[in-house]
Amino acid sequence: MKSSFVPRSRIILLCIVLFSFVLIAKLFFVQIIHSNSYEEIALRQYATPSSNIFERGTIYFERKDGELVSAATQTLGYKLAIYPGKLGDAEKAYEQLSLIVENIDQAEFMAKASKKQDPYEDIIGHLSKEQADSIDALKIPGVNIFKEKWRFYPGGAMASHSLGFVAYKGDDLGGRYGLEREYDAVLRRDANNPYVNFFAEVFSNINKTFFTDEAREGDVVSTIEPVVQEYLDKKLAEVKNKYQVDSIGGIIMNPNDGAIYALTIKPDFDPNDFSKIKKTSTFGNPLVENVLEFGSVVKPLIMAAALDAKAVTADTAYNDTGSVVIEKREIFNFDKKGRGPGTTMQDVLNQSLNTGMVFAEQRLGKKNLREYLLSFGLKEKTGIDLPNETSGLVSNILNSPREIEYANAAFGQGIAFTPVELIRALASLSNGGNLVTPHLVKQIKYSDGTSKEITYETTPTKISKETSQEITRMLVTVMDKSLKGGAAKMDRFSVAVKTGTAQVAKEDGGGYYEDRNNHSFIGYFPAYEPKFIILLYAINPKGVPYAAQTWADPFLDITKFLLNYYEVPPDR
Repeated sequence: MKSSFVPRSRIILLCIVLFSFVLIAKLFFVQIIHSNSYEEIALRQYATPSSNIFERGTIYFERKDGELVSAATQTLGYKLAIYPGKLGDAEKAYEQLSLIVENIDQAEFMAKASKKQDPYEDIIGHLSKEQADSIDALKIPGVNIFKEKWRFYPGGAMASHSLGFVAYKGDDLGGRYGLEREYDAVLRRDANNPYVNFFAEVFSNINKTFFTDEAREGDVVSTIEPVVQEYLDKKLAEVKNKYQVDSIGGIIMNPNDGAIYALTIKPDFDPNDFSKIKKTSTFGNPLVENVLEFGSVVKPLIMAAALDAKAVTADTAYNDTGSVVIEKREIFNFDKKGRGPGTTMQDVLNQSLNTGMVFAEQRLGKKNLREYLLSFGLKEKTGIDLPNETSGLVSNILNSPREIEYANAAFGQGIAFTPVELIRALASLSNGGNLVTPHLVKQIKYSDGTSKEITYETTPTKISKETSQEITRMLVTVMDKSLKGGAAKMDRFSVAVKTGTAQVAKEDGGGYYEDRNNHSFIGYFPAYEPKFIILLYAINPKGVPYAAQTWADPFLDITKFLLNYYEVPPDR
């Protein structure tokens, strides 16, 4: 009897100790960790009849030194409401209020004031304390001020396509685009009364903490570096204004793990005031949702495949006559000029020769071309943590027996990818042949004090590490000898680059516009141990024919900024 009593006593004691530990931990979180939140609740002077105080988790940017900066948070302010039955002279009340708050709609105010049977009507929100105090001082019968919270984006339009915003869909208030939507389940807060049964909360959090990550509330820490994001925004705005482009975008990413430091699309929007945007398509993210024909920035992928398959080397030569006929269709170099016999594959990349890429593709073969392009992930979604991602259009080289389809693909025509697909594929050339997962979130900080580091998949391509090194060497040569006629070369840093100019396909599928082009640029550095890869593109820039003219200087500016900002040591 004694022998069975002792173990039971120990189990009971252990349970008591465990419960005491949990209770103490909970008290710690309530009194220390969340003291500010509960203090804020206690200090609320007003209860809003129409809805609860809005609560939502924070999205953070992270500076290079690890400091967290609020990118999407809550701000406390005030809203104006009326009790129509207690409101006397509505016209006079409107005149007094409009002197303090200019954007009160008069017709709407009068319509709500006429609803004498309604106990309560919201008029306008997002008021400052100064405005609230001024209204309160008027002592207008039937006019009331209530505290409220709303979603606030301190950076305004900065990274708006990455962040998205919070809005109503029917009666549901939640994230509608970007990270707000992708991580809505984490960022949402219980809409019920903030005061909950203490012991119920204790045991609920035990379950959430130890058994599942699902539906756990928390904050999101992104990979976006705000200083880098701001600089990319600035450079793309300059290019957009200078060349009057239809749209423009850029990505700065770590090619080794897929962490995105900056992601910019213009036109952009201010998520604090998104209702001013008339075209809802502005909220979409073309970097993950739209496909483009990128042209010559695809050439390094094809050349890497041909190198890896031993179909060519950098010194392999052909006779460049300026054009080549494939299935009765003539393919030209960009300037329709030939470079003659002895034109090498290095020359092909240096001068972006379409005929040389067709030569390399024919040496490689259709089957190999297909297999290598698929290994670069150019038919599948990248898995980026943003909503509505689509995948590339490469069906013409998967199913067609026609040689012309493969010849066109060799110089980036007739195949289309999302920008994020393309930067992932090109990053594999820089990192030894691995496909990373582009992403914008690195960590979730849960409300219970725990955190979770987010991990992402990396998969190998078909190219070897040796091929990665060789194609990188060739692209460094493009930078050193060809970009801006060799004037772009950086003496202390090796930089791998390729430009791309592509015709814009007609919306009806009937060929290409003669007077429209897409300009793109890819570069990574320090080339042999890269820390950054940059993809830039502009749709239909005006008055400039080639991507090197559009993008060379902005790319060099961004490169120099990153090298200085991150204090990257020289590699040569």
